[in-house]
Amino acid sequence: MRLTAARIGAPFLAPARMSLFRQGSQFMMIGALQLAVDCSIFIAATAAGMPAVPANLLGRIGGAMLGFWLNGCYTFAQQGNARLGWQRFRRFALMWLLLTVISTWLLSTTVDLLGLRQAWLAKPLVEGGLAIVSFFLGRHVVYR
Repeated sequence: MRLTAARIGAPFLAPARMSLFRQGSQFMMIGALQLAVDCSIFIAATAAGMPAVPANLLGRIGGAMLGFWLNGCYTFAQQGNARLGWQRFRRFALMWLLLTVISTWLLSTTVDLLGLRQAWLAKPLVEGGLAIVSFFLGRHVVYR
């Protein structure tokens, strides 16, 4: 006998809400891993003397490839089937490009106004804010 929310007396949640909760939870876990990869590359590259703009691009590429694959295989998969492919990758690349322009502009402005160390601190905040936009674009545009 399979336990369901109704059988154990739990309040009923509509499948769409459960899906949003499940997707949001998985997106946050995968996003934390992406953020660690992205920030590590950005900090290591800038500490080694690379300018902030190419370092941010390098970090975002590393995080993006990992995120596209993991989110396609787990977060937005349907009935265990990965949602990848070239069409989704094209939509992902366009979304990534737009968010990368915003991220790079914010971080390079931070470096210019406040310095590199402050940009290191700002990087997780910038990417965290963009992750919210990325989730909804991913859910409704990229992996649909």
